[in-house]
Amino acid sequence: MLQNISPWAAAANHLFNGKTAPIYRGDYGDIFLQEDALWLLTENQLALRLAYAPGGGLTVSHHQEKDNRLSLSMEAGAGKIFVSVETIDNVVHFKTDIQPNTDLFIPFSPRDLIAKAEAGEIHVKQVGTRSGLIYASTKESAFLYFQDLGSLMEYNQDTQTSCAEVVGGTWPEIGFCLPATKDKPLQKGKRYIISDGYILCSDQPPKDEAAMAAQYMDLLAAIYLQLPREDTKYQPWPEIIGKGLHDLIHNPACWSQVSAHSYLNAYACDYATPPEIMVQLAVLMPLQDYIEWGAHELEVMKKIMDGLPAFYNEKLGTIMRWHPAVADKMEGEEEQKKPMVMDSWYLHHPLLNLSRLALKGNKVAEKLFLGSIGFAIKVAHHFDYQWPVFYHMETLAVIKAETKPGEGGEKDVPGLYAHIMLQAWELTREEKYLTEAKKAAKRLKGLGFSLFYQANNTSFGAGAMLRLFKETKEQVYLDLSYLCLANIYKNVHLWECNYGNGKHFPSFFALFPLNDAPYTAVYEEQEVFCALHDYLLLADGIELPSSVTLLIAEYLRYLVDRSVYYYPPMLPKEILADKPKIGEVDPNLWIALEDIQDGWEKCGTVGQEVYGAGNAFGIVPRHYFKIPNHDFMIYCDYPLAHFKINKRTASFNILGDGRINCKLMVVKQEEKLPEFTIKPEFNGKRTKDGHLEFTVSGNQKVKVSW
Repeated sequence: MLQNISPWAAAANHLFNGKTAPIYRGDYGDIFLQEDALWLLTENQLALRLAYAPGGGLTVSHHQEKDNRLSLSMEAGAGKIFVSVETIDNVVHFKTDIQPNTDLFIPFSPRDLIAKAEAGEIHVKQVGTRSGLIYASTKESAFLYFQDLGSLMEYNQDTQTSCAEVVGGTWPEIGFCLPATKDKPLQKGKRYIISDGYILCSDQPPKDEAAMAAQYMDLLAAIYLQLPREDTKYQPWPEIIGKGLHDLIHNPACWSQVSAHSYLNAYACDYATPPEIMVQLAVLMPLQDYIEWGAHELEVMKKIMDGLPAFYNEKLGTIMRWHPAVADKMEGEEEQKKPMVMDSWYLHHPLLNLSRLALKGNKVAEKLFLGSIGFAIKVAHHFDYQWPVFYHMETLAVIKAETKPGEGGEKDVPGLYAHIMLQAWELTREEKYLTEAKKAAKRLKGLGFSLFYQANNTSFGAGAMLRLFKETKEQVYLDLSYLCLANIYKNVHLWECNYGNGKHFPSFFALFPLNDAPYTAVYEEQEVFCALHDYLLLADGIELPSSVTLLIAEYLRYLVDRSVYYYPPMLPKEILADKPKIGEVDPNLWIALEDIQDGWEKCGTVGQEVYGAGNAFGIVPRHYFKIPNHDFMIYCDYPLAHFKINKRTASFNILGDGRINCKLMVVKQEEKLPEFTIKPEFNGKRTKDGHLEFTVSGNQKVKVSW
């Protein structure tokens, strides 16, 4: 008997006593009809309300059962209701449509999932406009509930509602509730999808944190395979990179001058904020990737590099966030905009990029990195590897301890710090740095799904834990690596926001930068993109779970397609913010917007993010492979490994999952393409631009000959 529940949940009580006979049975479970609701009862005692008719009068007018799929046509006072339910590979898929017989407001709907178990733990649920899911467990079982919110497009568009915060609830009343209609009704006679969900159950509740992270990824991947997914489009990134590079170098909106040096602004036309070292390095590193890929040397890189030593504070023995010469000009309108205030991750991120440059032989970067590493260790010891949000650089006094009361500080910084220590160890081979990495890593244990503070930091932590596992062979580090990944994949947007302004750009599989951020952001996304590429390459020789390889490869594939829409010239001018929070938005400038918003909000409300300029410079070197002495490149929107050229043949491994297709292309640069053969054989076609395109599957070896 359910206790302490609403009247809507109380109506499900009789389903759990076994005294009521179902009207239909299948692999999906038992179907029960009440006067005002149609229910599905699963084997693990979850009651799912498939249809709801306030006031009663719900009847079945037609049904069809075929291949373990049940379809029902129903009548209710408000109109016709259509329900389907089926099971594919143990995933139950349920869908409900309504056709109102009058213009109809829906001011309230109850949660659609009731759990019989008295106690259960919700590990993940929707925040903002993230995926509409719940991952939960009881003593006997676990399950993942998922709503494909993109299916509600017509409902959201006509009622001008958002799909933010529609999946959630409090045990035992959880699941999905329709966005409440206020000003605009559903239209008479028009058919609307009002639920398109999936549920996958397991009779194995997670026994510990590691099992929880692994199970979440496995359940999510299994449901992901059942989702309808739009095909990706080829975006001409070599052309885009040229436009972005031109504007980055030549447009004065991107630059400020301090003394004899030029510095990148954080945002276009933001001349009030002093230069930040993180901004300089966040652009410099992707440019370095681009040069190593085979581009010509860029004078802009020397310009950025020449300005870096000015950030070093000899007294403290560390780099500073703000340029010391102009830091005192800040007015302190935000907590961190004060000369000696450090945001914990802002110290470590520049050190990570300096270490990368140092390992490539850059002596200036090496000097700055090794000259600052002692201070970073001092701070780590002071806070016992648990960093606050803000602290004072001189006194180390905590200025802001927690992100929100009771939620702790920047919990993923131990992973970022461990990454830096591993870089220092690789550079110097001094054992103390490896020891520091191990100590910091242990602070990630026990954080569960609260580990994530900022997406790029969490992804760097995933890679650091994988490196520690390869070095030590201790399972705890591999488990922590997967925990970091699970935290990333709880913060994605696995649906297409195709209402309002969202109709103008793809948003499937976007990633949010912070736990509670209302928008997705280019800088964090491009850094996660690069980190996950590195993760797959680092995992060579390790048998990753299929769910991990699938979800990583799919995130990369969709980012390569949709991240071009962070650039204002790709968007209608009317959906761009008129007055961003910082600087200005130039609709013709090929500098990415920081933010893509929910469909009812304008994009670029934060600003045009110069330090997100690395987006294109990260994509091209990882997805385009040059062929020496030929005017074509090989492109794939899945990650590749072991790319080799032997005479007139290129061989490589396509990573990812063999159950999903991706694009493999021969991209012409100048002349007409020669004839090609591909093994295994795949059908190819010529694109309108003269490229050759193949549809291939992941997880296989391929040879392309010409």
